[in-house]
Amino acid sequence: MSDAGKAESTAGRDGATPVLSAVAAQWADRPPEETLHTAALADELGYPELWIGESAAYDAFALATAIGLATGRVRLTIGPLAVAVRDPAMIAMGAASVASLTRRPVTVALGTSSPRLVRDWHGRAAAGGAAALADSAQQVAGLLSGETGDEPGFPLRLPAPGGGVTVAAFGSRAVRAAAEFADRMVLDMVSVETAARLRGELDEAAARLDRPAPRLAVWLPAAVAPEPEALAQLVRGLVPYLGLPGYRDMFTEAGFGEVVEVARGGAGYQEIVRALPLEIVGTVGLVGSRAEVAARLAEYDKAGVDEVAIVPATAGDRGGASTLTALHDLAG
Repeated sequence: MSDAGKAESTAGRDGATPVLSAVAAQWADRPPEETLHTAALADELGYPELWIGESAAYDAFALATAIGLATGRVRLTIGPLAVAVRDPAMIAMGAASVASLTRRPVTVALGTSSPRLVRDWHGRAAAGGAAALADSAQQVAGLLSGETGDEPGFPLRLPAPGGGVTVAAFGSRAVRAAAEFADRMVLDMVSVETAARLRGELDEAAARLDRPAPRLAVWLPAAVAPEPEALAQLVRGLVPYLGLPGYRDMFTEAGFGEVVEVARGGAGYQEIVRALPLEIVGTVGLVGSRAEVAARLAEYDKAGVDEVAIVPATAGDRGGASTLTALHDLAG
């Protein structure tokens, strides 16, 4: 782990809230170009880091290059990228290209994604995702540091991106991969209780490896003093998660078992949306008044979360401006 990573690893533990970063979310119900507005807002407000995920709209590396050229200082993290879809060399070359073209440090985040995306959209085998994640994390970390191993290789011609590797995890094998090969582990949309449990698993795995525990980040959908359309957008964003292993249990334990059964029973998208209560968003997000959101952030801090990546609702709030501004003010 880099010295900078060690310095940041305890940053979220000293105050009332974790460190905040922003996510340039590509909401399916919003124009794709709105993502660039979110990125500009995050940079202007002084968020230290911007996550750029992949979706059916912009390619993540292309979008990161456009954002890097249009902003002034925010650090870029690309991903989580599905390791079944992009091989380690492609990922390393893409990150190095963005860093060189934007003259900005670039971090890479890796994950397994969902079987639906990997199998149904990309036509790739979804089995063996955890093993592929560990292998990809090791190879990408080596490529980004200039290592090629004992065999003849093809080192990057461009300078290393300088940002390290983040691993997205939920299951135990992915947590172990994060502990062994990553500077940071990220969880996508989890409850406080789940975050605390996985923080414990990460610390234990790192201790067994005699390695400093990586930092822990959590992506959380957010809307401060939300309008009804923002709440509806956040609720719709939960639908793909209801049928996923791990998430099913998490939502059931939170008291939403009936909705999970509706999703598991093969209900259509609109039927699932109608069955979802608005309260479900608060289980895995930052929703409510400033005071309520501040209290929720403190709970994640107590659970051992070092960084919260804000996924702002943008319906009724172009680019997530009011939410990003409010959370920036809360963070001081």
